[in-house]
Amino acid sequence: MKRTWIVSAAVLLAGVVSVGALYGRDYIDGMQFEKAMSEVDKTEVANGGPWPQRQETCYFCHGAHGQSVNASYPALSGQPEAYLVAQLHAFADGQRLDPYMGAIVRELTDEQIKTLAVYFSRQMPVQSEAERGQPALEQRGMALVAAKSCQACHGASFMGREQIPRLAGQGEAYLAEQLAAFKTGERRDPSGAMNGMAATLSGEDIHAVASYLAGLSPGGGSAGMQ
Repeated sequence: MKRTWIVSAAVLLAGVVSVGALYGRDYIDGMQFEKAMSEVDKTEVANGGPWPQRQETCYFCHGAHGQSVNASYPALSGQPEAYLVAQLHAFADGQRLDPYMGAIVRELTDEQIKTLAVYFSRQMPVQSEAERGQPALEQRGMALVAAKSCQACHGASFMGREQIPRLAGQGEAYLAEQLAAFKTGERRDPSGAMNGMAATLSGEDIHAVASYLAGLSPGGGSAGMQ
């Protein structure tokens, strides 16, 4: 009997280890999400209405209050309201392709999209990831950004305006991915400006620009270049 119990326990443990190896990250992310959902305080509930609050369901990818700490997911906090509205509609209409965002946004009304955009635009923007400190790469990125006159559209502090997004402090991986998508045409800028600019960048240029912009503290200066 004891031997049978030991064998059964060993089989169960092996199964758990196997599942963990295959789905460990998703499982942990799911557990963190559930924990966050259970810890939402009464103030947030009162502020947003009966649970679930639609803006807080975005936490899983974009972080609490849209303050993403994952370099692969964009920060929504502090983004211009008009930009958020435009991008959500682009996902819904299929102009900007993403299987997850498209499915989510198509369930929203225009009023709900507007409400989300207002909410996230009013949240305090924060840097998405800790600065890793690559001075040479950042210097190259800063030179490229100046040469391409990125400030003309995104603003002197890269905080964006109207339908132009905030770049300062966004995740490096996300920025690089979007520049690459503009370069290949996978993502289209209605004005064509981003596609034309990105087409002139090499892979190394994209890495440098993304590194420089990710290192900027939202609203003021570079976190990695003192």
